[in-house]
Amino acid sequence: MTPITVVLQKMLLRYYLFEGLRYVWLARKGAFCRVSVLNEDWTCSDLHSFQNGLSPLEQSSRRHIYGPNLIDVPVKSYMRLLVEEVLNPFYVFQVFSITLWMVDKYYYYASCIFLISVLSISISLYEIHKQSTTLRNMAQLITNVTVRRSSGEEECISSVELVPGDCLVIPQEGLLLPCDAALLAGECMVNESMLTGESVPVLKTPLPASEGRYSSDSERRHTLFCGTQLIQAKGRGTGGTGAIAVVTSTGFFTAKGDLISSILYPQPINFRFYRDAAKFLLFLGFVALIGTIYSFIVLRRSNATVLELVIRTLDIVTIVVPPALPAAITTGTIYAQRRLKRQGVFCISPPRINVCGKISLFCFDKELHEPEGDQTELDSAFGGYRVLAVMRPPAQQLQAEGTCPGEAMAIIRRFPFSSALQRMSVVTVAPGGHPALAFIKGSPEMVASLCLKETVPAQFSSILRTFASDGFRVLALGHKTLDGKMDLKTVERLRDMQFLGLLVMKNLVKPESAGVINTLRLAQLRTVMVTGDNILTAVNVAKSCGMVGSDDRVIFVHATPHTAQSMPTLRFHLGEGGATAAAGSVEVITQVGPLIRHSPLLLSLSFAALCDHFPEYLPKVLMRATVYARMAPDQKTQLVKELQKLNYRVGMCGDGANDCGALRAADVGVSLSEAEASVASPFTSKSDNISCVPLLIREGRCSLVTSFSLFRYMALYSLIQFCSVLILYTMKTNLGDLQFLFFDMFLVTLLAILMGTGGPSEELYPRRPPASLLALPVLGSLLIHTSMIVLGQLAALFVTISQDWYIPLNSTKSGAENLPNMEDTCVFALSGFQYIIMAIVVTKGYPHKKPLYHNVAFFCVLLVLLALMSWLVLYPGPVIGKLLQLYNISDMNFKMLLVALAALNLLVCFLFEVCI
Repeated sequence: MTPITVVLQKMLLRYYLFEGLRYVWLARKGAFCRVSVLNEDWTCSDLHSFQNGLSPLEQSSRRHIYGPNLIDVPVKSYMRLLVEEVLNPFYVFQVFSITLWMVDKYYYYASCIFLISVLSISISLYEIHKQSTTLRNMAQLITNVTVRRSSGEEECISSVELVPGDCLVIPQEGLLLPCDAALLAGECMVNESMLTGESVPVLKTPLPASEGRYSSDSERRHTLFCGTQLIQAKGRGTGGTGAIAVVTSTGFFTAKGDLISSILYPQPINFRFYRDAAKFLLFLGFVALIGTIYSFIVLRRSNATVLELVIRTLDIVTIVVPPALPAAITTGTIYAQRRLKRQGVFCISPPRINVCGKISLFCFDKELHEPEGDQTELDSAFGGYRVLAVMRPPAQQLQAEGTCPGEAMAIIRRFPFSSALQRMSVVTVAPGGHPALAFIKGSPEMVASLCLKETVPAQFSSILRTFASDGFRVLALGHKTLDGKMDLKTVERLRDMQFLGLLVMKNLVKPESAGVINTLRLAQLRTVMVTGDNILTAVNVAKSCGMVGSDDRVIFVHATPHTAQSMPTLRFHLGEGGATAAAGSVEVITQVGPLIRHSPLLLSLSFAALCDHFPEYLPKVLMRATVYARMAPDQKTQLVKELQKLNYRVGMCGDGANDCGALRAADVGVSLSEAEASVASPFTSKSDNISCVPLLIREGRCSLVTSFSLFRYMALYSLIQFCSVLILYTMKTNLGDLQFLFFDMFLVTLLAILMGTGGPSEELYPRRPPASLLALPVLGSLLIHTSMIVLGQLAALFVTISQDWYIPLNSTKSGAENLPNMEDTCVFALSGFQYIIMAIVVTKGYPHKKPLYHNVAFFCVLLVLLALMSWLVLYPGPVIGKLLQLYNISDMNFKMLLVALAALNLLVCFLFEVCI
């Protein structure tokens, strides 16, 4: 990340690269800034000025500043990956531990861990290299493109040479776009599924030449994004086909670059579980410090050498702080991700799966019902105008009606739908010298406000209310005959239209919606509808899917902004024609407090005015509101953020186009799409309904509970071995080489791997699983289990010492050199059972996971290991006994007592776990 200095025509350029992004030194700001800051102040008019193209000199200068147009994913060599992997704290600790064990003559154990580490590193290197290569192939796009130069000539160049400001000529047959660009002339049909998750092609129209600052977010309808497929382009003008666009972003600064960057360099997730995990590791480190002090004192009294003191005290650290702990808690997430993929839900941010388990509120938009999209088609040229499309009456309809073919109409100007303006319009011409016509389609309220009052029927409001209350989606239509002297090439959005009528469409609630909403409601998960539709239409859909009860009393909230003629107002009134509860300015609002508190539902309208002018009442509305209507995309994002401020864990299910901001702002964003990944959200579902939401929450809860279980198990495993070693240190002995190997490999590792394979429960429980590792129940259970572990091992030792045949260990040696002996054998027996007991106790995940016996592999292994430990305690045989350095105790009653002690340990710990 060292800055690079380049001398460019007497201009000094200093820059560095970080995570693929180029940062340049700006003297006026006195800091390194992203190179994109150089074009962030471009206005729409500035972009239109680039239509003539850049000169070769200017293009070359910009290429030195902005760098190549490449999304270059680094694929490191195996040797470099090996060095970086070995320097990972996990493997540094492993190298330290292996060296320590070799010095302490634990050759078998150290060799086994070494081989496993080598195998793990090899697999890790292969997977990292494979993933990097795959991602690089997906990210890197190099093709030939045509650009216009300032001389007027068109030149074919490599896409790597593109810079912001280049004038891009888009061929009629389209292309896979290698950069972000603003469309200046013509129209393009684009498949943006990679970006937004929407599989339906989107029509892009020319950017208006306004003085406003250009932003790809606010001008999405006029922006072509990198990595999207341009299916068709036309309307460039005289002398050529296709379309004209100007490059706005290149490399990692593009939309595709943002997606690749989010995969390469994921942002840290603010989730309590992960924060507490780091704190708990510090706690284990503190326990290790206490253990080293105790072992130092004990070994000092036994006249151990300096080398033995160092080895034994450091060995405590390797036991108490297991290096595999961080990796173990991700096992549940990996299994959950695989199960989700089999169900058609893809995830590009696995840590978010655990966050799904804490979702308390889910927002939905149009995914609850079927909204019909507009079908658009690009056709051939028409007349003397630059034609965008030609519309003809359907031939089947004319034939059925027995009428003659009608006249075609050519669309020569198109103003696409805008959420802020709530309308779209077109300008058309017909052959035969007929005057041009303008047509408008949009929300009834907006269209009526743009039409002449005398053309709007008197019963307009009542009819609109009737249709909307019945659940119909209502659009209004208007038209206007344009003056023949008007320049149709520069005409803007019009007013004083003639009202034509209403277009009424039926909102069909998807069959799965009601069941999903009911499932979430029974699980006490709050559901919210966030839509751009009319409030009455939204209420009807909410009632149809069960989000609002059919008999519930509904309160409407209307907020109006401050204007030159009036003060801002906040008005509450009952639905279905009910009386107004309060109206007017903020002073009157306090009268509706009791009404809000005792009403089961609250529906919100005019969200922006509510946030801007009545922020003190915003929390009250957010806590009660169920339906938010006439919501623009940026308002949806604002709503999600405001809900998060109230400590909600917010989920958002939407489409990647209009809801992109809200999906990324939410704790869990789900995009319904046929694509496997999109920049819009961390989760993408191939289903076209919301049935994936309960699945995602169930898997999230299962993964979170599994992560808890694995974390607790790995911590208890360390504490079991910690207690065993300290007890045996006190008795001047220790566990043997193969005893350590048996516990760590054949018991703990096998149980930890299979523990995470348990699937989620079939139902959503009303209570969410905990997310804090430092909560009192979690710490309390760990404390009780640790106490039972210590008491169990001490009981086994004292029972052994109390036997008539007990022979005290009397040796000048220490550690494993004293094996076999009675003290080690009894502690080995009970601690072996404790590893299995703790796996049974902490795996109790119901009701968020299926019961333990549903995890067949794990359940069978538990039975086999219990049988194995019982055999090793009761009758290991001379060969196995000698191999594991176990003392041959002939008293069968004593052995049965050890097994009974282990059973008592299981019963007590299990009962405490259930109670806690």
